[in-house]
Amino acid sequence: MVPTFMEIVDTSVANVALPHMQGSLNAGTDEVTWVITSYLVSNAVVLPMTGWLSRFFGRKRFLISCIVLFTLSSFLCGAAPNLGSLIFFRVVQGAAGGALIPISQAILMESFPPGEQGMAMAIFGVGAMFGPVVGPTLGGWITDNMSWRWIFYINVPVGVIAVIMVNYFIFDPGYLKRIRAAVDYWGLTFLVLGIGSLQVVLDKGQQDDWFNSSFIIIFSLISALSLLLFFYVELKHEHPIVNLRLFKDISFSSGNLIMFIVGFCLYGSIVMIPLFLQTLMGYSATMAGMVLAPGGVATLVAMPVVGALIQKYDGRWVVLAGLILGALSMFMMQGFALDASYPVFVWPRIVLGVGLGMIFVPLITITLSTIPRMEMGNATGINNLLRNIGGSVGIATATTLLSRMSQFYQTNLASHVNPYSLQAQTHWDGLLQGAMAKGMDAVTAQKSALGILYGIVQKQAAMLAYNYIFWVIGIAFLAVIPFLLLLKKPKHHGPGSVEIH
Repeated sequence: MVPTFMEIVDTSVANVALPHMQGSLNAGTDEVTWVITSYLVSNAVVLPMTGWLSRFFGRKRFLISCIVLFTLSSFLCGAAPNLGSLIFFRVVQGAAGGALIPISQAILMESFPPGEQGMAMAIFGVGAMFGPVVGPTLGGWITDNMSWRWIFYINVPVGVIAVIMVNYFIFDPGYLKRIRAAVDYWGLTFLVLGIGSLQVVLDKGQQDDWFNSSFIIIFSLISALSLLLFFYVELKHEHPIVNLRLFKDISFSSGNLIMFIVGFCLYGSIVMIPLFLQTLMGYSATMAGMVLAPGGVATLVAMPVVGALIQKYDGRWVVLAGLILGALSMFMMQGFALDASYPVFVWPRIVLGVGLGMIFVPLITITLSTIPRMEMGNATGINNLLRNIGGSVGIATATTLLSRMSQFYQTNLASHVNPYSLQAQTHWDGLLQGAMAKGMDAVTAQKSALGILYGIVQKQAAMLAYNYIFWVIGIAFLAVIPFLLLLKKPKHHGPGSVEIH
């Protein structure tokens, strides 16, 4: 749980510090966002090959190496003298961090008998879900009160603790033999090119106006071609980097598709909520964090309860309830208005938090329950990759819809602001008289009133765009429900039972 917590915190902690990095390193907005993109790209590339790397180097040795490299690169990120070196060390940090969650999950699934895996995953999930809750808040506080460099330095003591604990308490199982087969160089090359280019496209697409940019078109073509060649090479190779044959298992494939959509919904909504609060409602970063935090607490409370439930009941029903709660929370957010109070924003977030707690634990447990133990590292890597890619698609979709639907609604609303609208004319007269009462001349007062009226239209249009996005995410939660039928019904074992492989 410790290295997983460290990696998850570091994924979100840098976002709030970007403006401070930009000023400190004398970088433009487009340049400084590569601090985030570089980490996500290298992280996504390593995720699916975690199982192969574990077998190649030995899992315990590989896990300790990743923690050490992650901790060292975190320190170097904090000490980076310029933007170029910071981005380089973020690439190294992302590559080292990519393996931490899949290996931790694989160890967890192998260390407990099937009857206890649900509860073990739930307790592990408490640590995993605690990261996104404290990450932005902790990052904001450290950046405001110390320096952005300290958001990287705080990883050092956590990394040292993680290395000591792994060294003393984690051991490679006897069936996990180190492989000495020929390295799948072509598979490795196409994986790096395909996933890396896809992540760049998703992260930079809206910023560069998607396919109106030659940069995006080139990276999209590289990604599509590389992934096609990757699938061909991996299905032919005797010892592939990523064992795509696992997708022959319908339950595993369905579970991963559901996880992809859940990632889409989770990341898409989590990015939109603080944006809505800070840009339209005037909330500070700390207050926006106070809206998100109760949802994180709700997830933490729900997870152990869910862990106990899936030891006795069919986990698919728990996932179904979680998806319905997720959709309900989005439809509650669809009703957000500009005069809403703090509790109106908090309650949908709490409902979403409970829903996510009911989805993640049983879904991961059921998805991986049919996988042989020796393939567990491979399976967890694929599962985490698809969740992350789903998240990137969700963020890219949400930001694109926000930009385009805001313009659409603004055009529609502006058509009603004309001399023939009694309501618009009354409002205009009130603004004009208010400006003139403050001592402005007629021309200045008109400009001031027009500016205020335009600002109102913009805010209302943006609010409608956010409402539309929440509706789309709610529909996505519901659309994936039929795939629960393809998940294999989990076997229930007594608490002390052991399954032999």
